[in-house]
Amino acid sequence: MIDNDAVILGLLLVILAVIFRTNDSPHPFFRRFYRFVPMLLLCYFLPSLLTLSGLVDIENSMLYFVATRYLLPASLVLLTLSIDLSEIVKLGPKAIIMFLTGTVGVVIGGPLALLIVGLVSPESVGGQDGEAIWRGLATVAGSWIGGGANQAAMKEIFEPSERLYSLMVAVDVVVAEVWMAILLLGVGKHRWIDARLKADSSSVDQLTEKMELFSKQSRRIPSSTDLLMVLGVAFGVTALCHLAADAIAPWIEQNYPTLNRFSLNSAFFWLIVLATTGGVLLSFTSARGLHGAGASQLGTVFIFMLVATIGLRMDVTAVAERPMAFVIGGLWMMIHVGLLLVVAVLIRAPYFFLAVGSKANIGGAASAPVVAAAFHPALAPVGVLLAVVGYALGTYAAYLCALMMEAISAA
Repeated sequence: MIDNDAVILGLLLVILAVIFRTNDSPHPFFRRFYRFVPMLLLCYFLPSLLTLSGLVDIENSMLYFVATRYLLPASLVLLTLSIDLSEIVKLGPKAIIMFLTGTVGVVIGGPLALLIVGLVSPESVGGQDGEAIWRGLATVAGSWIGGGANQAAMKEIFEPSERLYSLMVAVDVVVAEVWMAILLLGVGKHRWIDARLKADSSSVDQLTEKMELFSKQSRRIPSSTDLLMVLGVAFGVTALCHLAADAIAPWIEQNYPTLNRFSLNSAFFWLIVLATTGGVLLSFTSARGLHGAGASQLGTVFIFMLVATIGLRMDVTAVAERPMAFVIGGLWMMIHVGLLLVVAVLIRAPYFFLAVGSKANIGGAASAPVVAAAFHPALAPVGVLLAVVGYALGTYAAYLCALMMEAISAA
């Protein structure tokens, strides 16, 4: 078995490079393949095969620690510093309404799914300490509101056991990617769907023209100075967040122990909150110009490296071992989708806003741009824009969802 982190990291990067290269390939086979098999699913699944096959041993690996403590907060800074609140407003109220509806669907969907399954199978929603089912579901909430970064954040904050976390990664990936496949199939019929929803899609057409112009104006080849500035900002803010988190968490532990049940004594919690906040604050400064130098792309690379390390811990055999966990995940997703459909009909929102609004929550920046680009390549930044908001809300909203699920499990 391979237990050298340098070798494992190399294998993960080769896997990611092959997936990205084939996904961008014009070859008809790959075009058809990725039409039905989401790229993100492979980024989780293929690394999991390395562990399942016994090829690699992650028992003493530090890759996940490095990804969560350094790459994760750095990616949050890079992805949130590009946020433009005024542009989000210009997308129109329907886009924001659909995105927030998706967020609400996830926040209430988890507790409701847990409650429904608990009525039928109480033993499926229990567990003690690290095996408490709600702790594992908290990581799914993080992924389904923000993305892999927020998922890792919830894992470190609520500390589910490694076995439970492995199961929940499988629940997250399987359920979310089935929904993504359905969304991508709907892209080809979006005109028909818009007609059924009685939606006016002219705003999407105008948005396409606007984003094409924006992409041309902001695109530039980054210099070495640009890249060092991007890295300096990302890891400089991360360093400051580590410094602050290491001071805040012990202070709360010592002076306000009653707040421990809310995980406010967790240094990792403060690291993620401060990194997200730091990125949002930088978006109001000239640092936002680093977006055109590749800040978002580098942040996305960091996210996919995190996704690959999470994939190493995913147990794909968990479907057969604990099927009720997937029932909870399926009900949760149905509540999210059902709420989106109801609101889309009520406000006559185009399918584009439904699809991107959903994936800006379910998967974040790793999948929302994919869905947006399926409508038109120039619309990919819209997916990023909404996904960035998802990252900003993900830690807070998933935290609230987790506390609600804890209350239901304890009832």
